[in-house]
Amino acid sequence: MMEPWLDPIRFGTWYGGLGGGLLGLSGAVLGAVTAALAPKGKGRSFILGAFTFMKWVGLVNLVIGLYAVYERQPYGIWYPLLLIGFLFALLFSLLRPIVCKRYDEAEQHSISAGTLRRA
Repeated sequence: MMEPWLDPIRFGTWYGGLGGGLLGLSGAVLGAVTAALAPKGKGRSFILGAFTFMKWVGLVNLVIGLYAVYERQPYGIWYPLLLIGFLFALLFSLLRPIVCKRYDEAEQHSISAGTLRRA
């Protein structure tokens, strides 16, 4: 095993606990904003861009975590990286198509309503 990159206890506490909590909170806020805006068809580029950004945050964490496992870093270093990376990459990759579908439904609803108003 090579020398730990950082102190595993502090890294696990700060990045895993505080960083993971803040990232989770930002994901929850994004979900709430999405639930409010997607049915109205508003903020599509911002929301979908944020979902893509969060997916990439997860993938970067996942890659760094896998590299930490490869380098035989202590548990306190690789575990928070893999946990955050796996959850973010999986959740935001799976939820993005659902959000796209909601925006498409809102657009179709808007088109239908416009057609009915003109008729």
